[in-house]
Amino acid sequence: MLNVTDIMETIRMIQDENLDIRTITMGISLLSCCDSNIERSCEKVYEKITTYAKDLVRVGEDIEAEYGIPIINKRIAVTPIAMLLAASGGDPVRYALTLERAANTVGVNFIGGFSALVHKGFSAGDKALIETIPEALAQTDHVCASVNVGSTKSGINLDAVGMMGRVIRRCSEITADRQCVAASKLVVFCNAPEDNPFMAGAFHGPGMPDCVINVGVSGPGVVRAALHAAPDDMDITEVAELIKKTAFKITRMGQLIGTQAAKRLGVPFGIVDLSLAPTPAVGDSVAHILEEIGLEQCGACGTTACLAMLNDAVKKGGVMASSSVGGLSGAFIPVSEDAGMIDAARAGTLCIEKLEAMTAVCSVGLDMIAVPGDTPAEVLSAIIADEAAIGMVNSKTTAVRLIPAVGLKEGEELEFGGLFGTAPIMKVNTSSPAKFISRGGLIPAPLQSLKN
Repeated sequence: MLNVTDIMETIRMIQDENLDIRTITMGISLLSCCDSNIERSCEKVYEKITTYAKDLVRVGEDIEAEYGIPIINKRIAVTPIAMLLAASGGDPVRYALTLERAANTVGVNFIGGFSALVHKGFSAGDKALIETIPEALAQTDHVCASVNVGSTKSGINLDAVGMMGRVIRRCSEITADRQCVAASKLVVFCNAPEDNPFMAGAFHGPGMPDCVINVGVSGPGVVRAALHAAPDDMDITEVAELIKKTAFKITRMGQLIGTQAAKRLGVPFGIVDLSLAPTPAVGDSVAHILEEIGLEQCGACGTTACLAMLNDAVKKGGVMASSSVGGLSGAFIPVSEDAGMIDAARAGTLCIEKLEAMTAVCSVGLDMIAVPGDTPAEVLSAIIADEAAIGMVNSKTTAVRLIPAVGLKEGEELEFGGLFGTAPIMKVNTSSPAKFISRGGLIPAPLQSLKN
C-alpha cells in the first residue's frame, strides 16, 4: 500500500527529477488488412488504425490530468508493412503515406512499423520495402522504419546488412537540407523484440494480439538524484540495491498508467518497458548516472562495468514491480539525446569503439550517432555487422541508428532540437571492410542458438 511519504516522493520525482511516462504505444495488427489490391489494402489500414486509436491521445491526456504524471508521447506500432506488401505488391511508399495520414488523423507523435524482418533471408515484399525506406521517411514526418537483420537463432543476413549501409546513406542524402532527419527515424536490429514501445524501432510483432497497449517508462533523473543524495562511502553492492529500489518505484508508476490506459481503451495491457531513456534536459542523463557512481566522465575506463551494474539493477527492480516487464528494458545510450553523452563525445572521452563495448551490457546499441558525411556505405554496413554480432552471440537485442551528416566532418554538430537533441560528429575508422560486406550470404547462427 502507498503511504503519504510514497505519494510525496513520487510528486517530487515528477516535479524535480524529470520522471515521466515516455510513451504509451498502441500496437495494432494489420494482418487483416492484407489485400491483393494495394489501394484496398491501404484503405483497410487507415480504417483499422483510426478506429482502434481514435481515443488514444485523449485517454493519454485524461490520465495525465487525473494522475499528474506526464505522458510525453502517444504512439502507434503496426505489423511490419513488408508483410502486407507481400500480398499487395505495388509501391511501398503508398503504405508510408497511409500511415502518415492515419497518424495525423488520430494525433499521435510517431507511428512505427514501416519494417521488414529479414534475419534469415528475404521473402516477398522485403527488398522492395527496404529499397524505398529513404523515400518513405523523407516524405513523412511521423513514420518510423526498422529492419531486423539478425538473430541468435538464425545468424546474420549479410546481404541485408550490405543493403542497410546504402539505405542509411541515401536517407541522409535526400534529407540533407533537414539535418539528415530520415536517418534518425531508421533502426537496424538484431534480435528485435515484438513488444518494444520505443521509436524508432517499434513494430507490432506477428505473434502479438490484434491490439495491445505497451508503456515505456523513463526515469534516469530519478536514479541520478537518488545516487547524488547517497553517501560517497556507499559500496557498489549498496549502490546496486539503491538503484533496484528506485527502479521498482518507477516501474510501479508505469504499471498503473498502462493498466489504466488499456482499461479505458478497451484493449489488453501488454508490457512495461522500464528502460532508462534519457533526454537532452539537464539532469535526465544516463551518462550522469554513471558519473554519480564514480566516473570522472562517461567513457572513462570502468564505464562498461558501471553500465552493466546499472542495467542489471534496473531490471531486477523492475521485475519485482510488474509481472509484465518486456520490450527492451534497461539503459539507453543514445548520444544525441543524452546531455552527458553529448558532453563526453565533445570532450573526446567517448568514442564509437567505447560505445560498442558498452552496448554489450546495455539495452540497445549504437543509437543516434552522427558520423562524417563522407563515411562509405560499406563502413556503415560493417558497423551494423559488428553490432549485430554482439547481439547474436550474447542473445540480446542490439540496434544501430547512424546518421551520416552530409556536408559535415568530425568535430562539427547536427542540431535536431527536441528529444533528438544535438549530435556531435564522431570519428569513424574508415579502413575498408568492402570485401567482407560484398561477400554476402548468411553468417551462421552461433552455438548459443542450440538451447532447445
